[in-house]
Amino acid sequence: MSTPRHHVVIGSGVAGNQAAETLRQRDPESRVTMITVSKLPFFNRYDLPRVFRGERDWRKFVIYPAEYYLDNRIALRRATKVVNVDGTRQTLTLEHNETVRFDTLLVASGASAYMPAELAEYQPLMHAFGAFRDAVAAADALPKDGHVILMGGDTIGLDLGRTLLDVGYRVTVVAEKHTFWPHEIAAEDRPRYIQALADMGFEVVDGHARGEIAAVRAGAPGLSPRRVVFHDGSEIHGDIVMPFFGVAPALDFMLGSGVDIERGLLVKPSLRTTNEAIYAAGDVCQIWSDADKRYHFYHGWKNVRAMGELAARNITGADEPWAPIQDESLPLATDGRIHSPFWEYA
Repeated sequence: MSTPRHHVVIGSGVAGNQAAETLRQRDPESRVTMITVSKLPFFNRYDLPRVFRGERDWRKFVIYPAEYYLDNRIALRRATKVVNVDGTRQTLTLEHNETVRFDTLLVASGASAYMPAELAEYQPLMHAFGAFRDAVAAADALPKDGHVILMGGDTIGLDLGRTLLDVGYRVTVVAEKHTFWPHEIAAEDRPRYIQALADMGFEVVDGHARGEIAAVRAGAPGLSPRRVVFHDGSEIHGDIVMPFFGVAPALDFMLGSGVDIERGLLVKPSLRTTNEAIYAAGDVCQIWSDADKRYHFYHGWKNVRAMGELAARNITGADEPWAPIQDESLPLATDGRIHSPFWEYA
């Protein structure tokens, strides 16, 4: 009797879970292991703004409970960090020094919030938004009718900002080159989009005009708890500061794996890397385009889910090329408001 193939998936987001489900359907006799640093089972990140509406039960954010993985024979290893991948030996090493062998590996580790190097030292004075506990901590720090400063204003931050405005908070966006990320807005169109933010109720501060952000400081006694200081010497004050400068692929553990890396893992249209046993899907990979003769990132959740399914199909014998299914442009709505397709989660 032959030994069942062992498919390992790193990451428990949209791409990873779709891949694990497809692997189980197409290769029912295989072993499927999912490894994630998250403590929660698969949860809907797009629902996190609900925390600011008072929802604090983490179970209401979970899409697949633990029983789902048991029923589908997917070994889910939570709170587990991969520190190294050896593409030649087809093994990966976990933080506690355990070695796991794989026949195929799908890297769907996603991305983490990007922080400009010049602002990294001020992170202790900022509130993150990448996990359920981060959202709860930020909401707990906000007084009633409080003031939130969103630095950068990528689509994740603007989506949160819509909820904050709706709930009654004051929201300031410090606009700069990362605003609207990952949408690419032509320079001549940016004023219309900035005006659209103002029309939606955001207070917009032009970071370029103020010489960019210089520092984040604690407020003086009796004043707002936080200050954002600009290079021209001006300041804005708020209750909490939240950074939204886009994301960076989470792939440090792939350094030395033998797989080609630029900003992300470089993959063929089949989503296979330069190692035949290793594939990648989601925010972590750059996909080659024969038409453009260059690599592309795709970030919309529909595209990410489709990548997870395609990678799993190709791992299990198919040979299909990637074709995006979600338009990642950012048109202005007829009422002049902005509504990113990335917010249309279902």
